[in-house]
Parts: sequence; C-alpha cells; structure tokens
Amino acid sequence: MSIHRQPHLKEQIQEIYTAESRRVFASLVRLLRDFDLAEEAMHEAFATAMQQWELEGVPENPRAWLISTGRFQAIDAVRRRSRFHELAPHVAARLEQVAEANAAINDQEIEDDRLRLIFTCCHPAIDPKVQIPLTLREVCGMNTEEIARAFLTSSSAMAQRIVRGKAKIRDAGIPFVVPSITDLPERLDSVLSVIYLVFNEGYSATSGQSLTRTDLSSEAIRLGRLMLELLPDPEVLGILALMLLHESRRTARISTNGDIILLEDQDRTLWSQPFIDEGKQLIDRSLASRRFGVYTIQAAISAVHADAPSAADTDWSQIISLYDILLRANPSPIVQLNRAVAIAMRDGPEAGLAIVNGIIDRGDLKHYHLLHSTCGELLCRAGRESEAVDFFRRALELAQQEPERRFLETKLRRMASDTL
Repeated sequence: MSIHRQPHLKEQIQEIYTAESRRVFASLVRLLRDFDLAEEAMHEAFATAMQQWELEGVPENPRAWLISTGRFQAIDAVRRRSRFHELAPHVAARLEQVAEANAAINDQEIEDDRLRLIFTCCHPAIDPKVQIPLTLREVCGMNTEEIARAFLTSSSAMAQRIVRGKAKIRDAGIPFVVPSITDLPERLDSVLSVIYLVFNEGYSATSGQSLTRTDLSSEAIRLGRLMLELLPDPEVLGILALMLLHESRRTARISTNGDIILLEDQDRTLWSQPFIDEGKQLIDRSLASRRFGVYTIQAAISAVHADAPSAADTDWSQIISLYDILLRANPSPIVQLNRAVAIAMRDGPEAGLAIVNGIIDRGDLKHYHLLHSTCGELLCRAGRESEAVDFFRRALELAQQEPERRFLETKLRRMASDTL
C-alpha cells in the first residue's frame, strides 16, 4: 500500500472524517447489515487510524483503509462478545462471510453505498414519517437534536422514530440495494426529497458556526447525478438543475469573515457559469418532456435569477408567474412566503406584507425564523422600522445558525443606533 506522511495528523484525520465518515459508515452498513455495529466499527477505525497513521503515514486511499479496518474490527468485536453464537447467530454468519471475502473492495460499490443506504431508509415498508429522519441521521450524520428541530418535535420523540426505522430494516430484512429499474419510479419521490434535504443542509445548515457544509451539498449533487444515470426522469433532471443553480452562488453568499451576503448584494461575477449553464440545459430537457414537477419549476425560478446581470434587472413578473404555478402544485406556506417576497420586489413592500400577514394570522411557520426576518425586512422597506424590531428579535430567538444570528444582531444594532 502506498502511503505518504503529512504533518498535523489530527487535523488531517478530522478533515477525512468530515469528508468520508458517512461514506465509510454506508459501506460498513452494507457489509455488516447492522446500523449500530457499523457506527461502532466506523469510530473504532478512525481511532485506529490515529495510532497507525502516526507511524505508517496516511494511506493513499483513506476511505478504503477505514472500511477494511472497520469491517475486521467489527468481526473481532462481535467474536469477543460473550455467548456470541447464542445471542446473534445471523450476525455471526454474516460476519463469517465477510471475513472470508476478498479484502479488495470494489471502488464502484463504495461509491454507490450511500445511494443504496438512501433507498434502504426510504423503503416502502418503513413509515413515511420515519424515512426522512432516518436518512438524515444515518446517511448524513445529522444528530437527533438537529433533525428534531427541523421537524419541530422533541429530541426524544425523534430518537424513537429513528430507532423504529432501524428496527424495521433489521426485522423485515430490507435489502441494502438500489431497486430494479421497474421499481425505481414508485420509490422516486421519497428519495428525491431526501437528496434535496441533504443538499439544503449543506447549502444552508440548520445550525452551527458555518452557513454552509460543502461536503453535504457536493454529496447531494453527486447522488443526483447517480440518480439521473439510473432514471432520466424529468424531476431528476429538475432537482439536479435546482441544486446546481443554487450551488453556483455559493462563493458569493458568504463574506471573507463568514457573514451572510443577501442575493441582491452578491457579486454575480463570482457565480459559477458552468453550473448555471448545466442547470439551464437540464431545465430545458425537463420542460421538453411536458411531465415536469415542483423541482423543475423551482429550478426555473433560480434560472431567472441567474439570467439577471444585476438584482435590479431581475424579471420579477416571470418569477411571480412561476411561483403561481408552483403554488398550485405545492400550496405550502413556504412557497407562499417566497412568492410574497417576489411580489414585494415588483409591487412594493406593502403588497408583500399583505400576504405575509396572512401567513402569520393563520399561525403557519410561527417557529420559522425566516418568516419573522422577512416580515421585519419588508416593514423596514415600508418605513415602519419601529414595528420591524419585534420581528427581528423573534427571528433572532429562533435562529440556530451563527451567521444568521450575526446578521440579525447587526441589523438590530443598526436600527437601534438609527433611533438615537
């Protein structure tokens, strides 16, 4: 095995953990057929890496090394357990097969393991309410508290959902495979939902110090490309286009200090033109099918932004028309909120506020910080800053992400100083 020595081993292993840990975990789940055993084996493999790589250097293919090490450590760990053959004969038999297998691991199998795991977590036998949380936990490595916040429920309730999902996979013998081409269409919606949630967590993290997590958004795009190879459905084209168009703006969204830069203030020369071009081509292919859905419509909205050389040149009427179509297909309060912003940009803040106030009066999105920050922003633009303060304060109470909190704190400080 080819190795190379690197300084700052701890930092290097942390980078590898961030980039590769969930891929390693997915491969170990496939090999071991046990979520908890795979999680334990993954952490043991990284602990072993800290010791061995200090002496031997970092392997040329760290992921394959970690999978191999974790696999054999799992075998050893289970063998050491008391009454092993009585307690877990099915696991024992499986691990014996693994132990006898060729140590070489096929690279393509490893690449596809996260997609396999998504299809496993989204199997029709699993309660739909469990599928997405289970995938976010096991495929993306989000912790239970983060997932619970995203679903507006308690950590204990979410933990029970995830445990039920893993038990169902084990007890029902759900296979760790990508389904056949005949079964793919009926499984598509749930899998695309998960891939887009993975992307969103990478594009705008729900909490933490950083606005973005490049590893997750890049992985979601890779999975989208894999899905397109498996099934060139219009909505697969649409979701990949949507992710690429959003991702094209990544560099322009954050200042050198890690602070948020709003869309209208971004330097559009920093937007990735190759991603924009590819995204628009995918939209054209999806629209030509005449069978497109919500992802393609959202992508088309992003494409209108991408076509505008400046914020002032944005075709808001076209965006509103697309939101009208989207609202018929998906009448959600978040779509209504986004449409309200577009209307405010075209017709003035009071027009947007009329819609936002309706959302607030219905009690929709009351725990969604962007509803309150949007209302605050529109009130400011309407010259009603004294009313806006309470909405920005409420948004700050709800925001979990540090860049968003800094943005809101700065906004409130400036408003306070303006009133002195």
